[in-house]
Amino acid sequence: MNIIIYYEDTDVTGIVYHANYIKFCDRARSEYFFKNKIDLESFEGYLTIHSLNCRYIAPAKLGDNLNIISKIIALKKTSIEIEHLIYINSELIFKMDIKLIYVLNKKPYLFPIKMCNLFKLILKDKK
Repeated sequence: MNIIIYYEDTDVTGIVYHANYIKFCDRARSEYFFKNKIDLESFEGYLTIHSLNCRYIAPAKLGDNLNIISKIIALKKTSIEIEHLIYINSELIFKMDIKLIYVLNKKPYLFPIKMCNLFKLILKDKK
């Protein structure tokens, strides 16, 4: 997924505000699910963030064109881990690993079989 940095994405110095990298990754993850035909709204529960780990490597600035790559790196019965890499040209500037869990009735729950199978298909295709 590509994102161009606009003024609204930056702080007063013209550098991307740190929290916006997480928003960019969230958009890329949604696009990743859309592209792989995973309709999260068709399930009774929902995915929520369990944890995330971010590494800022270099800044992005006004006018930069970011390329965000998302991929599933681990799938368990109750969680999925996704890696997000943000590049400017071929330079890695940001990395985020996020762990999501499935919640049903306000409690962590096993992935529905259909959702788990969709995730497994993506993993298989990406190997």
